[in-house]
Amino acid sequence: MQVCNILHCNFVDMKEVYDTDDVLRRFDSYLMLERGLTQNTVNAYNDDVTKLLGYLKAGNLKFTEATEDDLHNFLSGLHDIGISPRSQARILSGIKTFYKYLKLEGYIDKNPTVLIEGPRIGRELPSILSVAEIDAMISCIGLDMPEGQRNRAIIETMYGCGLRVSELTGLRMSQIYVDDEYIIVEGKGNKQRLVPISPVALAEIQKYLDTYRCRLTVKRGCEDLLFLNRRGGKLTRQMVFYIIKDLCELAGIHKNVSPHTLRHSFATHLLEGGANLRAIQQMLGHENITTTEVYVHIDRSRLRQEILSHHPRNKYRH
Repeated sequence: MQVCNILHCNFVDMKEVYDTDDVLRRFDSYLMLERGLTQNTVNAYNDDVTKLLGYLKAGNLKFTEATEDDLHNFLSGLHDIGISPRSQARILSGIKTFYKYLKLEGYIDKNPTVLIEGPRIGRELPSILSVAEIDAMISCIGLDMPEGQRNRAIIETMYGCGLRVSELTGLRMSQIYVDDEYIIVEGKGNKQRLVPISPVALAEIQKYLDTYRCRLTVKRGCEDLLFLNRRGGKLTRQMVFYIIKDLCELAGIHKNVSPHTLRHSFATHLLEGGANLRAIQQMLGHENITTTEVYVHIDRSRLRQEILSHHPRNKYRH
């Protein structure tokens, strides 16, 4: 009887390992197929859950038996080792999604994350560039270099359309409608949106096509991609990052700048110019208007002027 119990325990332990791997694979499929999340987001969630599973395993706990207190202890550990509140909140988001999935699929009866609140984090205002700084970056692009016109077209397209770097590197020539002056952008979760594109950006793109791209030996599968590297392959996000960093250095811009800074600048400058927040939301591809509202906090001078002009206490100044 004792031998039978030992064999049963070994079988259960082996099955638990197999089930864990299987659950994680199913969780990945759920995120991609049902939630429509990108591979990068899926990988981030998977990394969050893996951190938790490692913690639970060290305490001889199964993820299906973890309690609210266990998860609180895990999050406290993140704080103790110096993980920032913002990173803690992101990890908690992945774990909440995981346990919501477990409850949905019947692996657990009760979701232990329901009452867990993330750390309080202030809203971090994004860094932006002024129009003069962007013009300075563009003026530093040497057109005597083979890829100079390509880089000029990249900056004008990112800033002119407010694209994420992944949207820029995935932009296809067949998605550009020159006569109507708009492009089709594939955003997060493969969701498409229409974004107007300026005549300036279109002109720079046409020059790039005529002077640089037409001379490349394009790799198979990249025939329709707009922006290519020197070898005719897809331009990577890292390459775009280095292009922008180098231009900022040449222009004497001493800010923490990334490709996303051009997107932030696009939205902020639209708001300063009087654009409707809902229109900016649609052009950026934000599902929630609260994500777009961060740009309201940046435009302090405009908000101050609105208050001075329209608040009743300011209308009767002597």
